[in-house]
Amino acid sequence: MRPGPATPSPVPPEPLVPPLPRASNAAAERSLAGWAVAAIGEPAAEPGEPPAGRTGDLRSPGVPPPPGPGSDPWQLAAPAPGEAGGPAVSPWITDPGEVPAPPVALPARPGRKRRDRSTILGRFLDRVDPLIVGALLFLVAAWVYLGSNPGRIDFYDHFTWQAEAWLSGHAGIRWPVSEGPFVNDYFQDVLPLDDDPGHALIPFPPLPAILLLPFVAAFGLAASASTLAAVLGALNVVLCWRMLLRVTDRRDAALLGAIFYGFGTVAWYAAMLGNTWFYAHVAASTFVFLSITAALDADRREQTGQAARRIAGILVPRAVWAGFLAGIGMLARLPTGFGAIFLVFVGGGGHWFRRGLSAAIGALIPVLLLLGYNLTVTGHLFHPAYEYLYRNEYRPVGAFWNDSWAIEDPRYIPQNAIIMLAWPPERPIEEDPECAGRGNLQGADLLFDRQCPLLRPSPIGMSILLTSPAYLLMLPVLLRGRRNRLVLGAGLAVLLITIVNLSHFSQGWVQFGYRFSNDFAPYAAILVTLGIASALRNRTGTAIAVLLVGASVLVNAWGVWWGVARGW
Repeated sequence: MRPGPATPSPVPPEPLVPPLPRASNAAAERSLAGWAVAAIGEPAAEPGEPPAGRTGDLRSPGVPPPPGPGSDPWQLAAPAPGEAGGPAVSPWITDPGEVPAPPVALPARPGRKRRDRSTILGRFLDRVDPLIVGALLFLVAAWVYLGSNPGRIDFYDHFTWQAEAWLSGHAGIRWPVSEGPFVNDYFQDVLPLDDDPGHALIPFPPLPAILLLPFVAAFGLAASASTLAAVLGALNVVLCWRMLLRVTDRRDAALLGAIFYGFGTVAWYAAMLGNTWFYAHVAASTFVFLSITAALDADRREQTGQAARRIAGILVPRAVWAGFLAGIGMLARLPTGFGAIFLVFVGGGGHWFRRGLSAAIGALIPVLLLLGYNLTVTGHLFHPAYEYLYRNEYRPVGAFWNDSWAIEDPRYIPQNAIIMLAWPPERPIEEDPECAGRGNLQGADLLFDRQCPLLRPSPIGMSILLTSPAYLLMLPVLLRGRRNRLVLGAGLAVLLITIVNLSHFSQGWVQFGYRFSNDFAPYAAILVTLGIASALRNRTGTAIAVLLVGASVLVNAWGVWWGVARGW
């Protein structure tokens, strides 16, 4: 029997945190003023102060404007979008046709006059269309990424060769090619085909090669994967900004969060380098950002009272779409799929089971396509090249590899966690005998002397706390907002991706920083931005947030310089 159309559930949508008990209208109005900070934990209220309310997302969608000026001391001071002096209405803030709620002011403590703690940058951004900011972010990021590595030598360009193979009707790339304008006989991470001499399989998921197809069709093997990585990386900075506008009502915090992601994490290094492994990180991040934003939009629609359509009364199309985008990201980097736990906590459906089931079905479509591709090309559901490479490829640091352990083994976690959290830079002046007597360096030579600097990045990696110290801003958010759906979902996504990556036998050699952090960076950007939004409430917090983001940018600029200088 054909089912009839599903009727909207009478149960109201599940808020991002548990709802408060019923209160009087006045108390309810007061609690609404706390929506913007509920996700990161408002300090305990003083006697007589109303508690912070629940939240849908941090932009407080659907909050009706309070009465006119002077009628209530809890009134929002900011003008509504579209009014004189108010922020411009942009299609980036909500779905077309919806009007974003005005920024929510912090409630004043009884007996105290509330101070306007918005920054100059925040007041300026409230009057600028986010589309304009996004366009400027793209131009700046593209200029920086392309300019950081002007030579753009695609030394490792497995995906270009893979795209060329598909266009030639082969599953395996031509290998080894040692003559002609384009050679690849030095490639690692290839599985020779005994039944097809002169060809080999690469183990990587196919999305990066798929994105290169039109460029290889036009330019052949001269198509530059590294240039595409730089452009996609710049787009990711814009997608991060777009996502963060749905996370916080403070546009200054969203901009600082996007700057941190784009220039204060190893996303910069990956995008400017763009060789095989780093290009895969960039391509995966594009779809992870799209997936997170789709989930936030689905949640917003329910919080604004728009009932989600359902298929068979269970499946939520918008949640299916968010899951599908997450699954597409797995076609570039498999570990990003473990971040899909976020979609159980954030998205349409009004209930974790409907969200999770819908997202799982959406993600299953790309995963089944990947398994079908593996089966067609190799005869196995799981690509056999991984195990072959684990047993045969060059291992630069033998101490980090154990022949009796599996390619994914939890026994690798303790030693790999040291690389991720505590690995230091090299100290040539102290450690290299050839640098004896060179301890009189001064000025910039301490960090940039090519032979014997005081410090230079280690090819094994470096602690993310050294390369991106603004990640520390996540900690208070995780501690105070652990009951919040948004915080819990993002935190678990970071945790699961980290565990999977730390269990892998290889930790990203050769690299600046810890390249596997690219897999969880979109989710971590949410937590960092919530920490920035909390810090911007006062001058001391603002100084700390700006200092940490600025330090992250400077360290990554140093790492990018060294990566290019050392020919990594």
